[in-house]
Amino acid sequence: MARPPVRLVLLAVVAATVGCVETAAIVVGVGVAAVPVVGRTLGDVAISAISGKDCSLVRLDAGRSYCAPQEPAPARPVVCLRSLGVVDCYTNPEVLGGPYREMADGPRALTPEQEAHRTRRWPNLW
Repeated sequence: MARPPVRLVLLAVVAATVGCVETAAIVVGVGVAAVPVVGRTLGDVAISAISGKDCSLVRLDAGRSYCAPQEPAPARPVVCLRSLGVVDCYTNPEVLGGPYREMADGPRALTPEQEAHRTRRWPNLW
């Protein structure tokens, strides 16, 4: 049996891989463009979607951990009351007893919607 000419084999190999090279170039181009746009590579997006954490090579390059740590619950706010000529602040409002009027009237804790937003999985798929 005769061997096929080397040029014909090379032509067949090049023709068969042209589509792969173009596809690979597109994937690499999209991956490079994704870093400045969303701050993570395509692999980071996949790992973040699987783990539910915010993971990024950009964070790792900045000297931080690969995945962002779980955000802690907000600290309990202090209660500040008017007194004669000064403002007194307390970290434990239960010791004050009855009703009191604070210096700044506002929400004391996160709403359920804010808490759900704070603890959601990245990229909010589940």
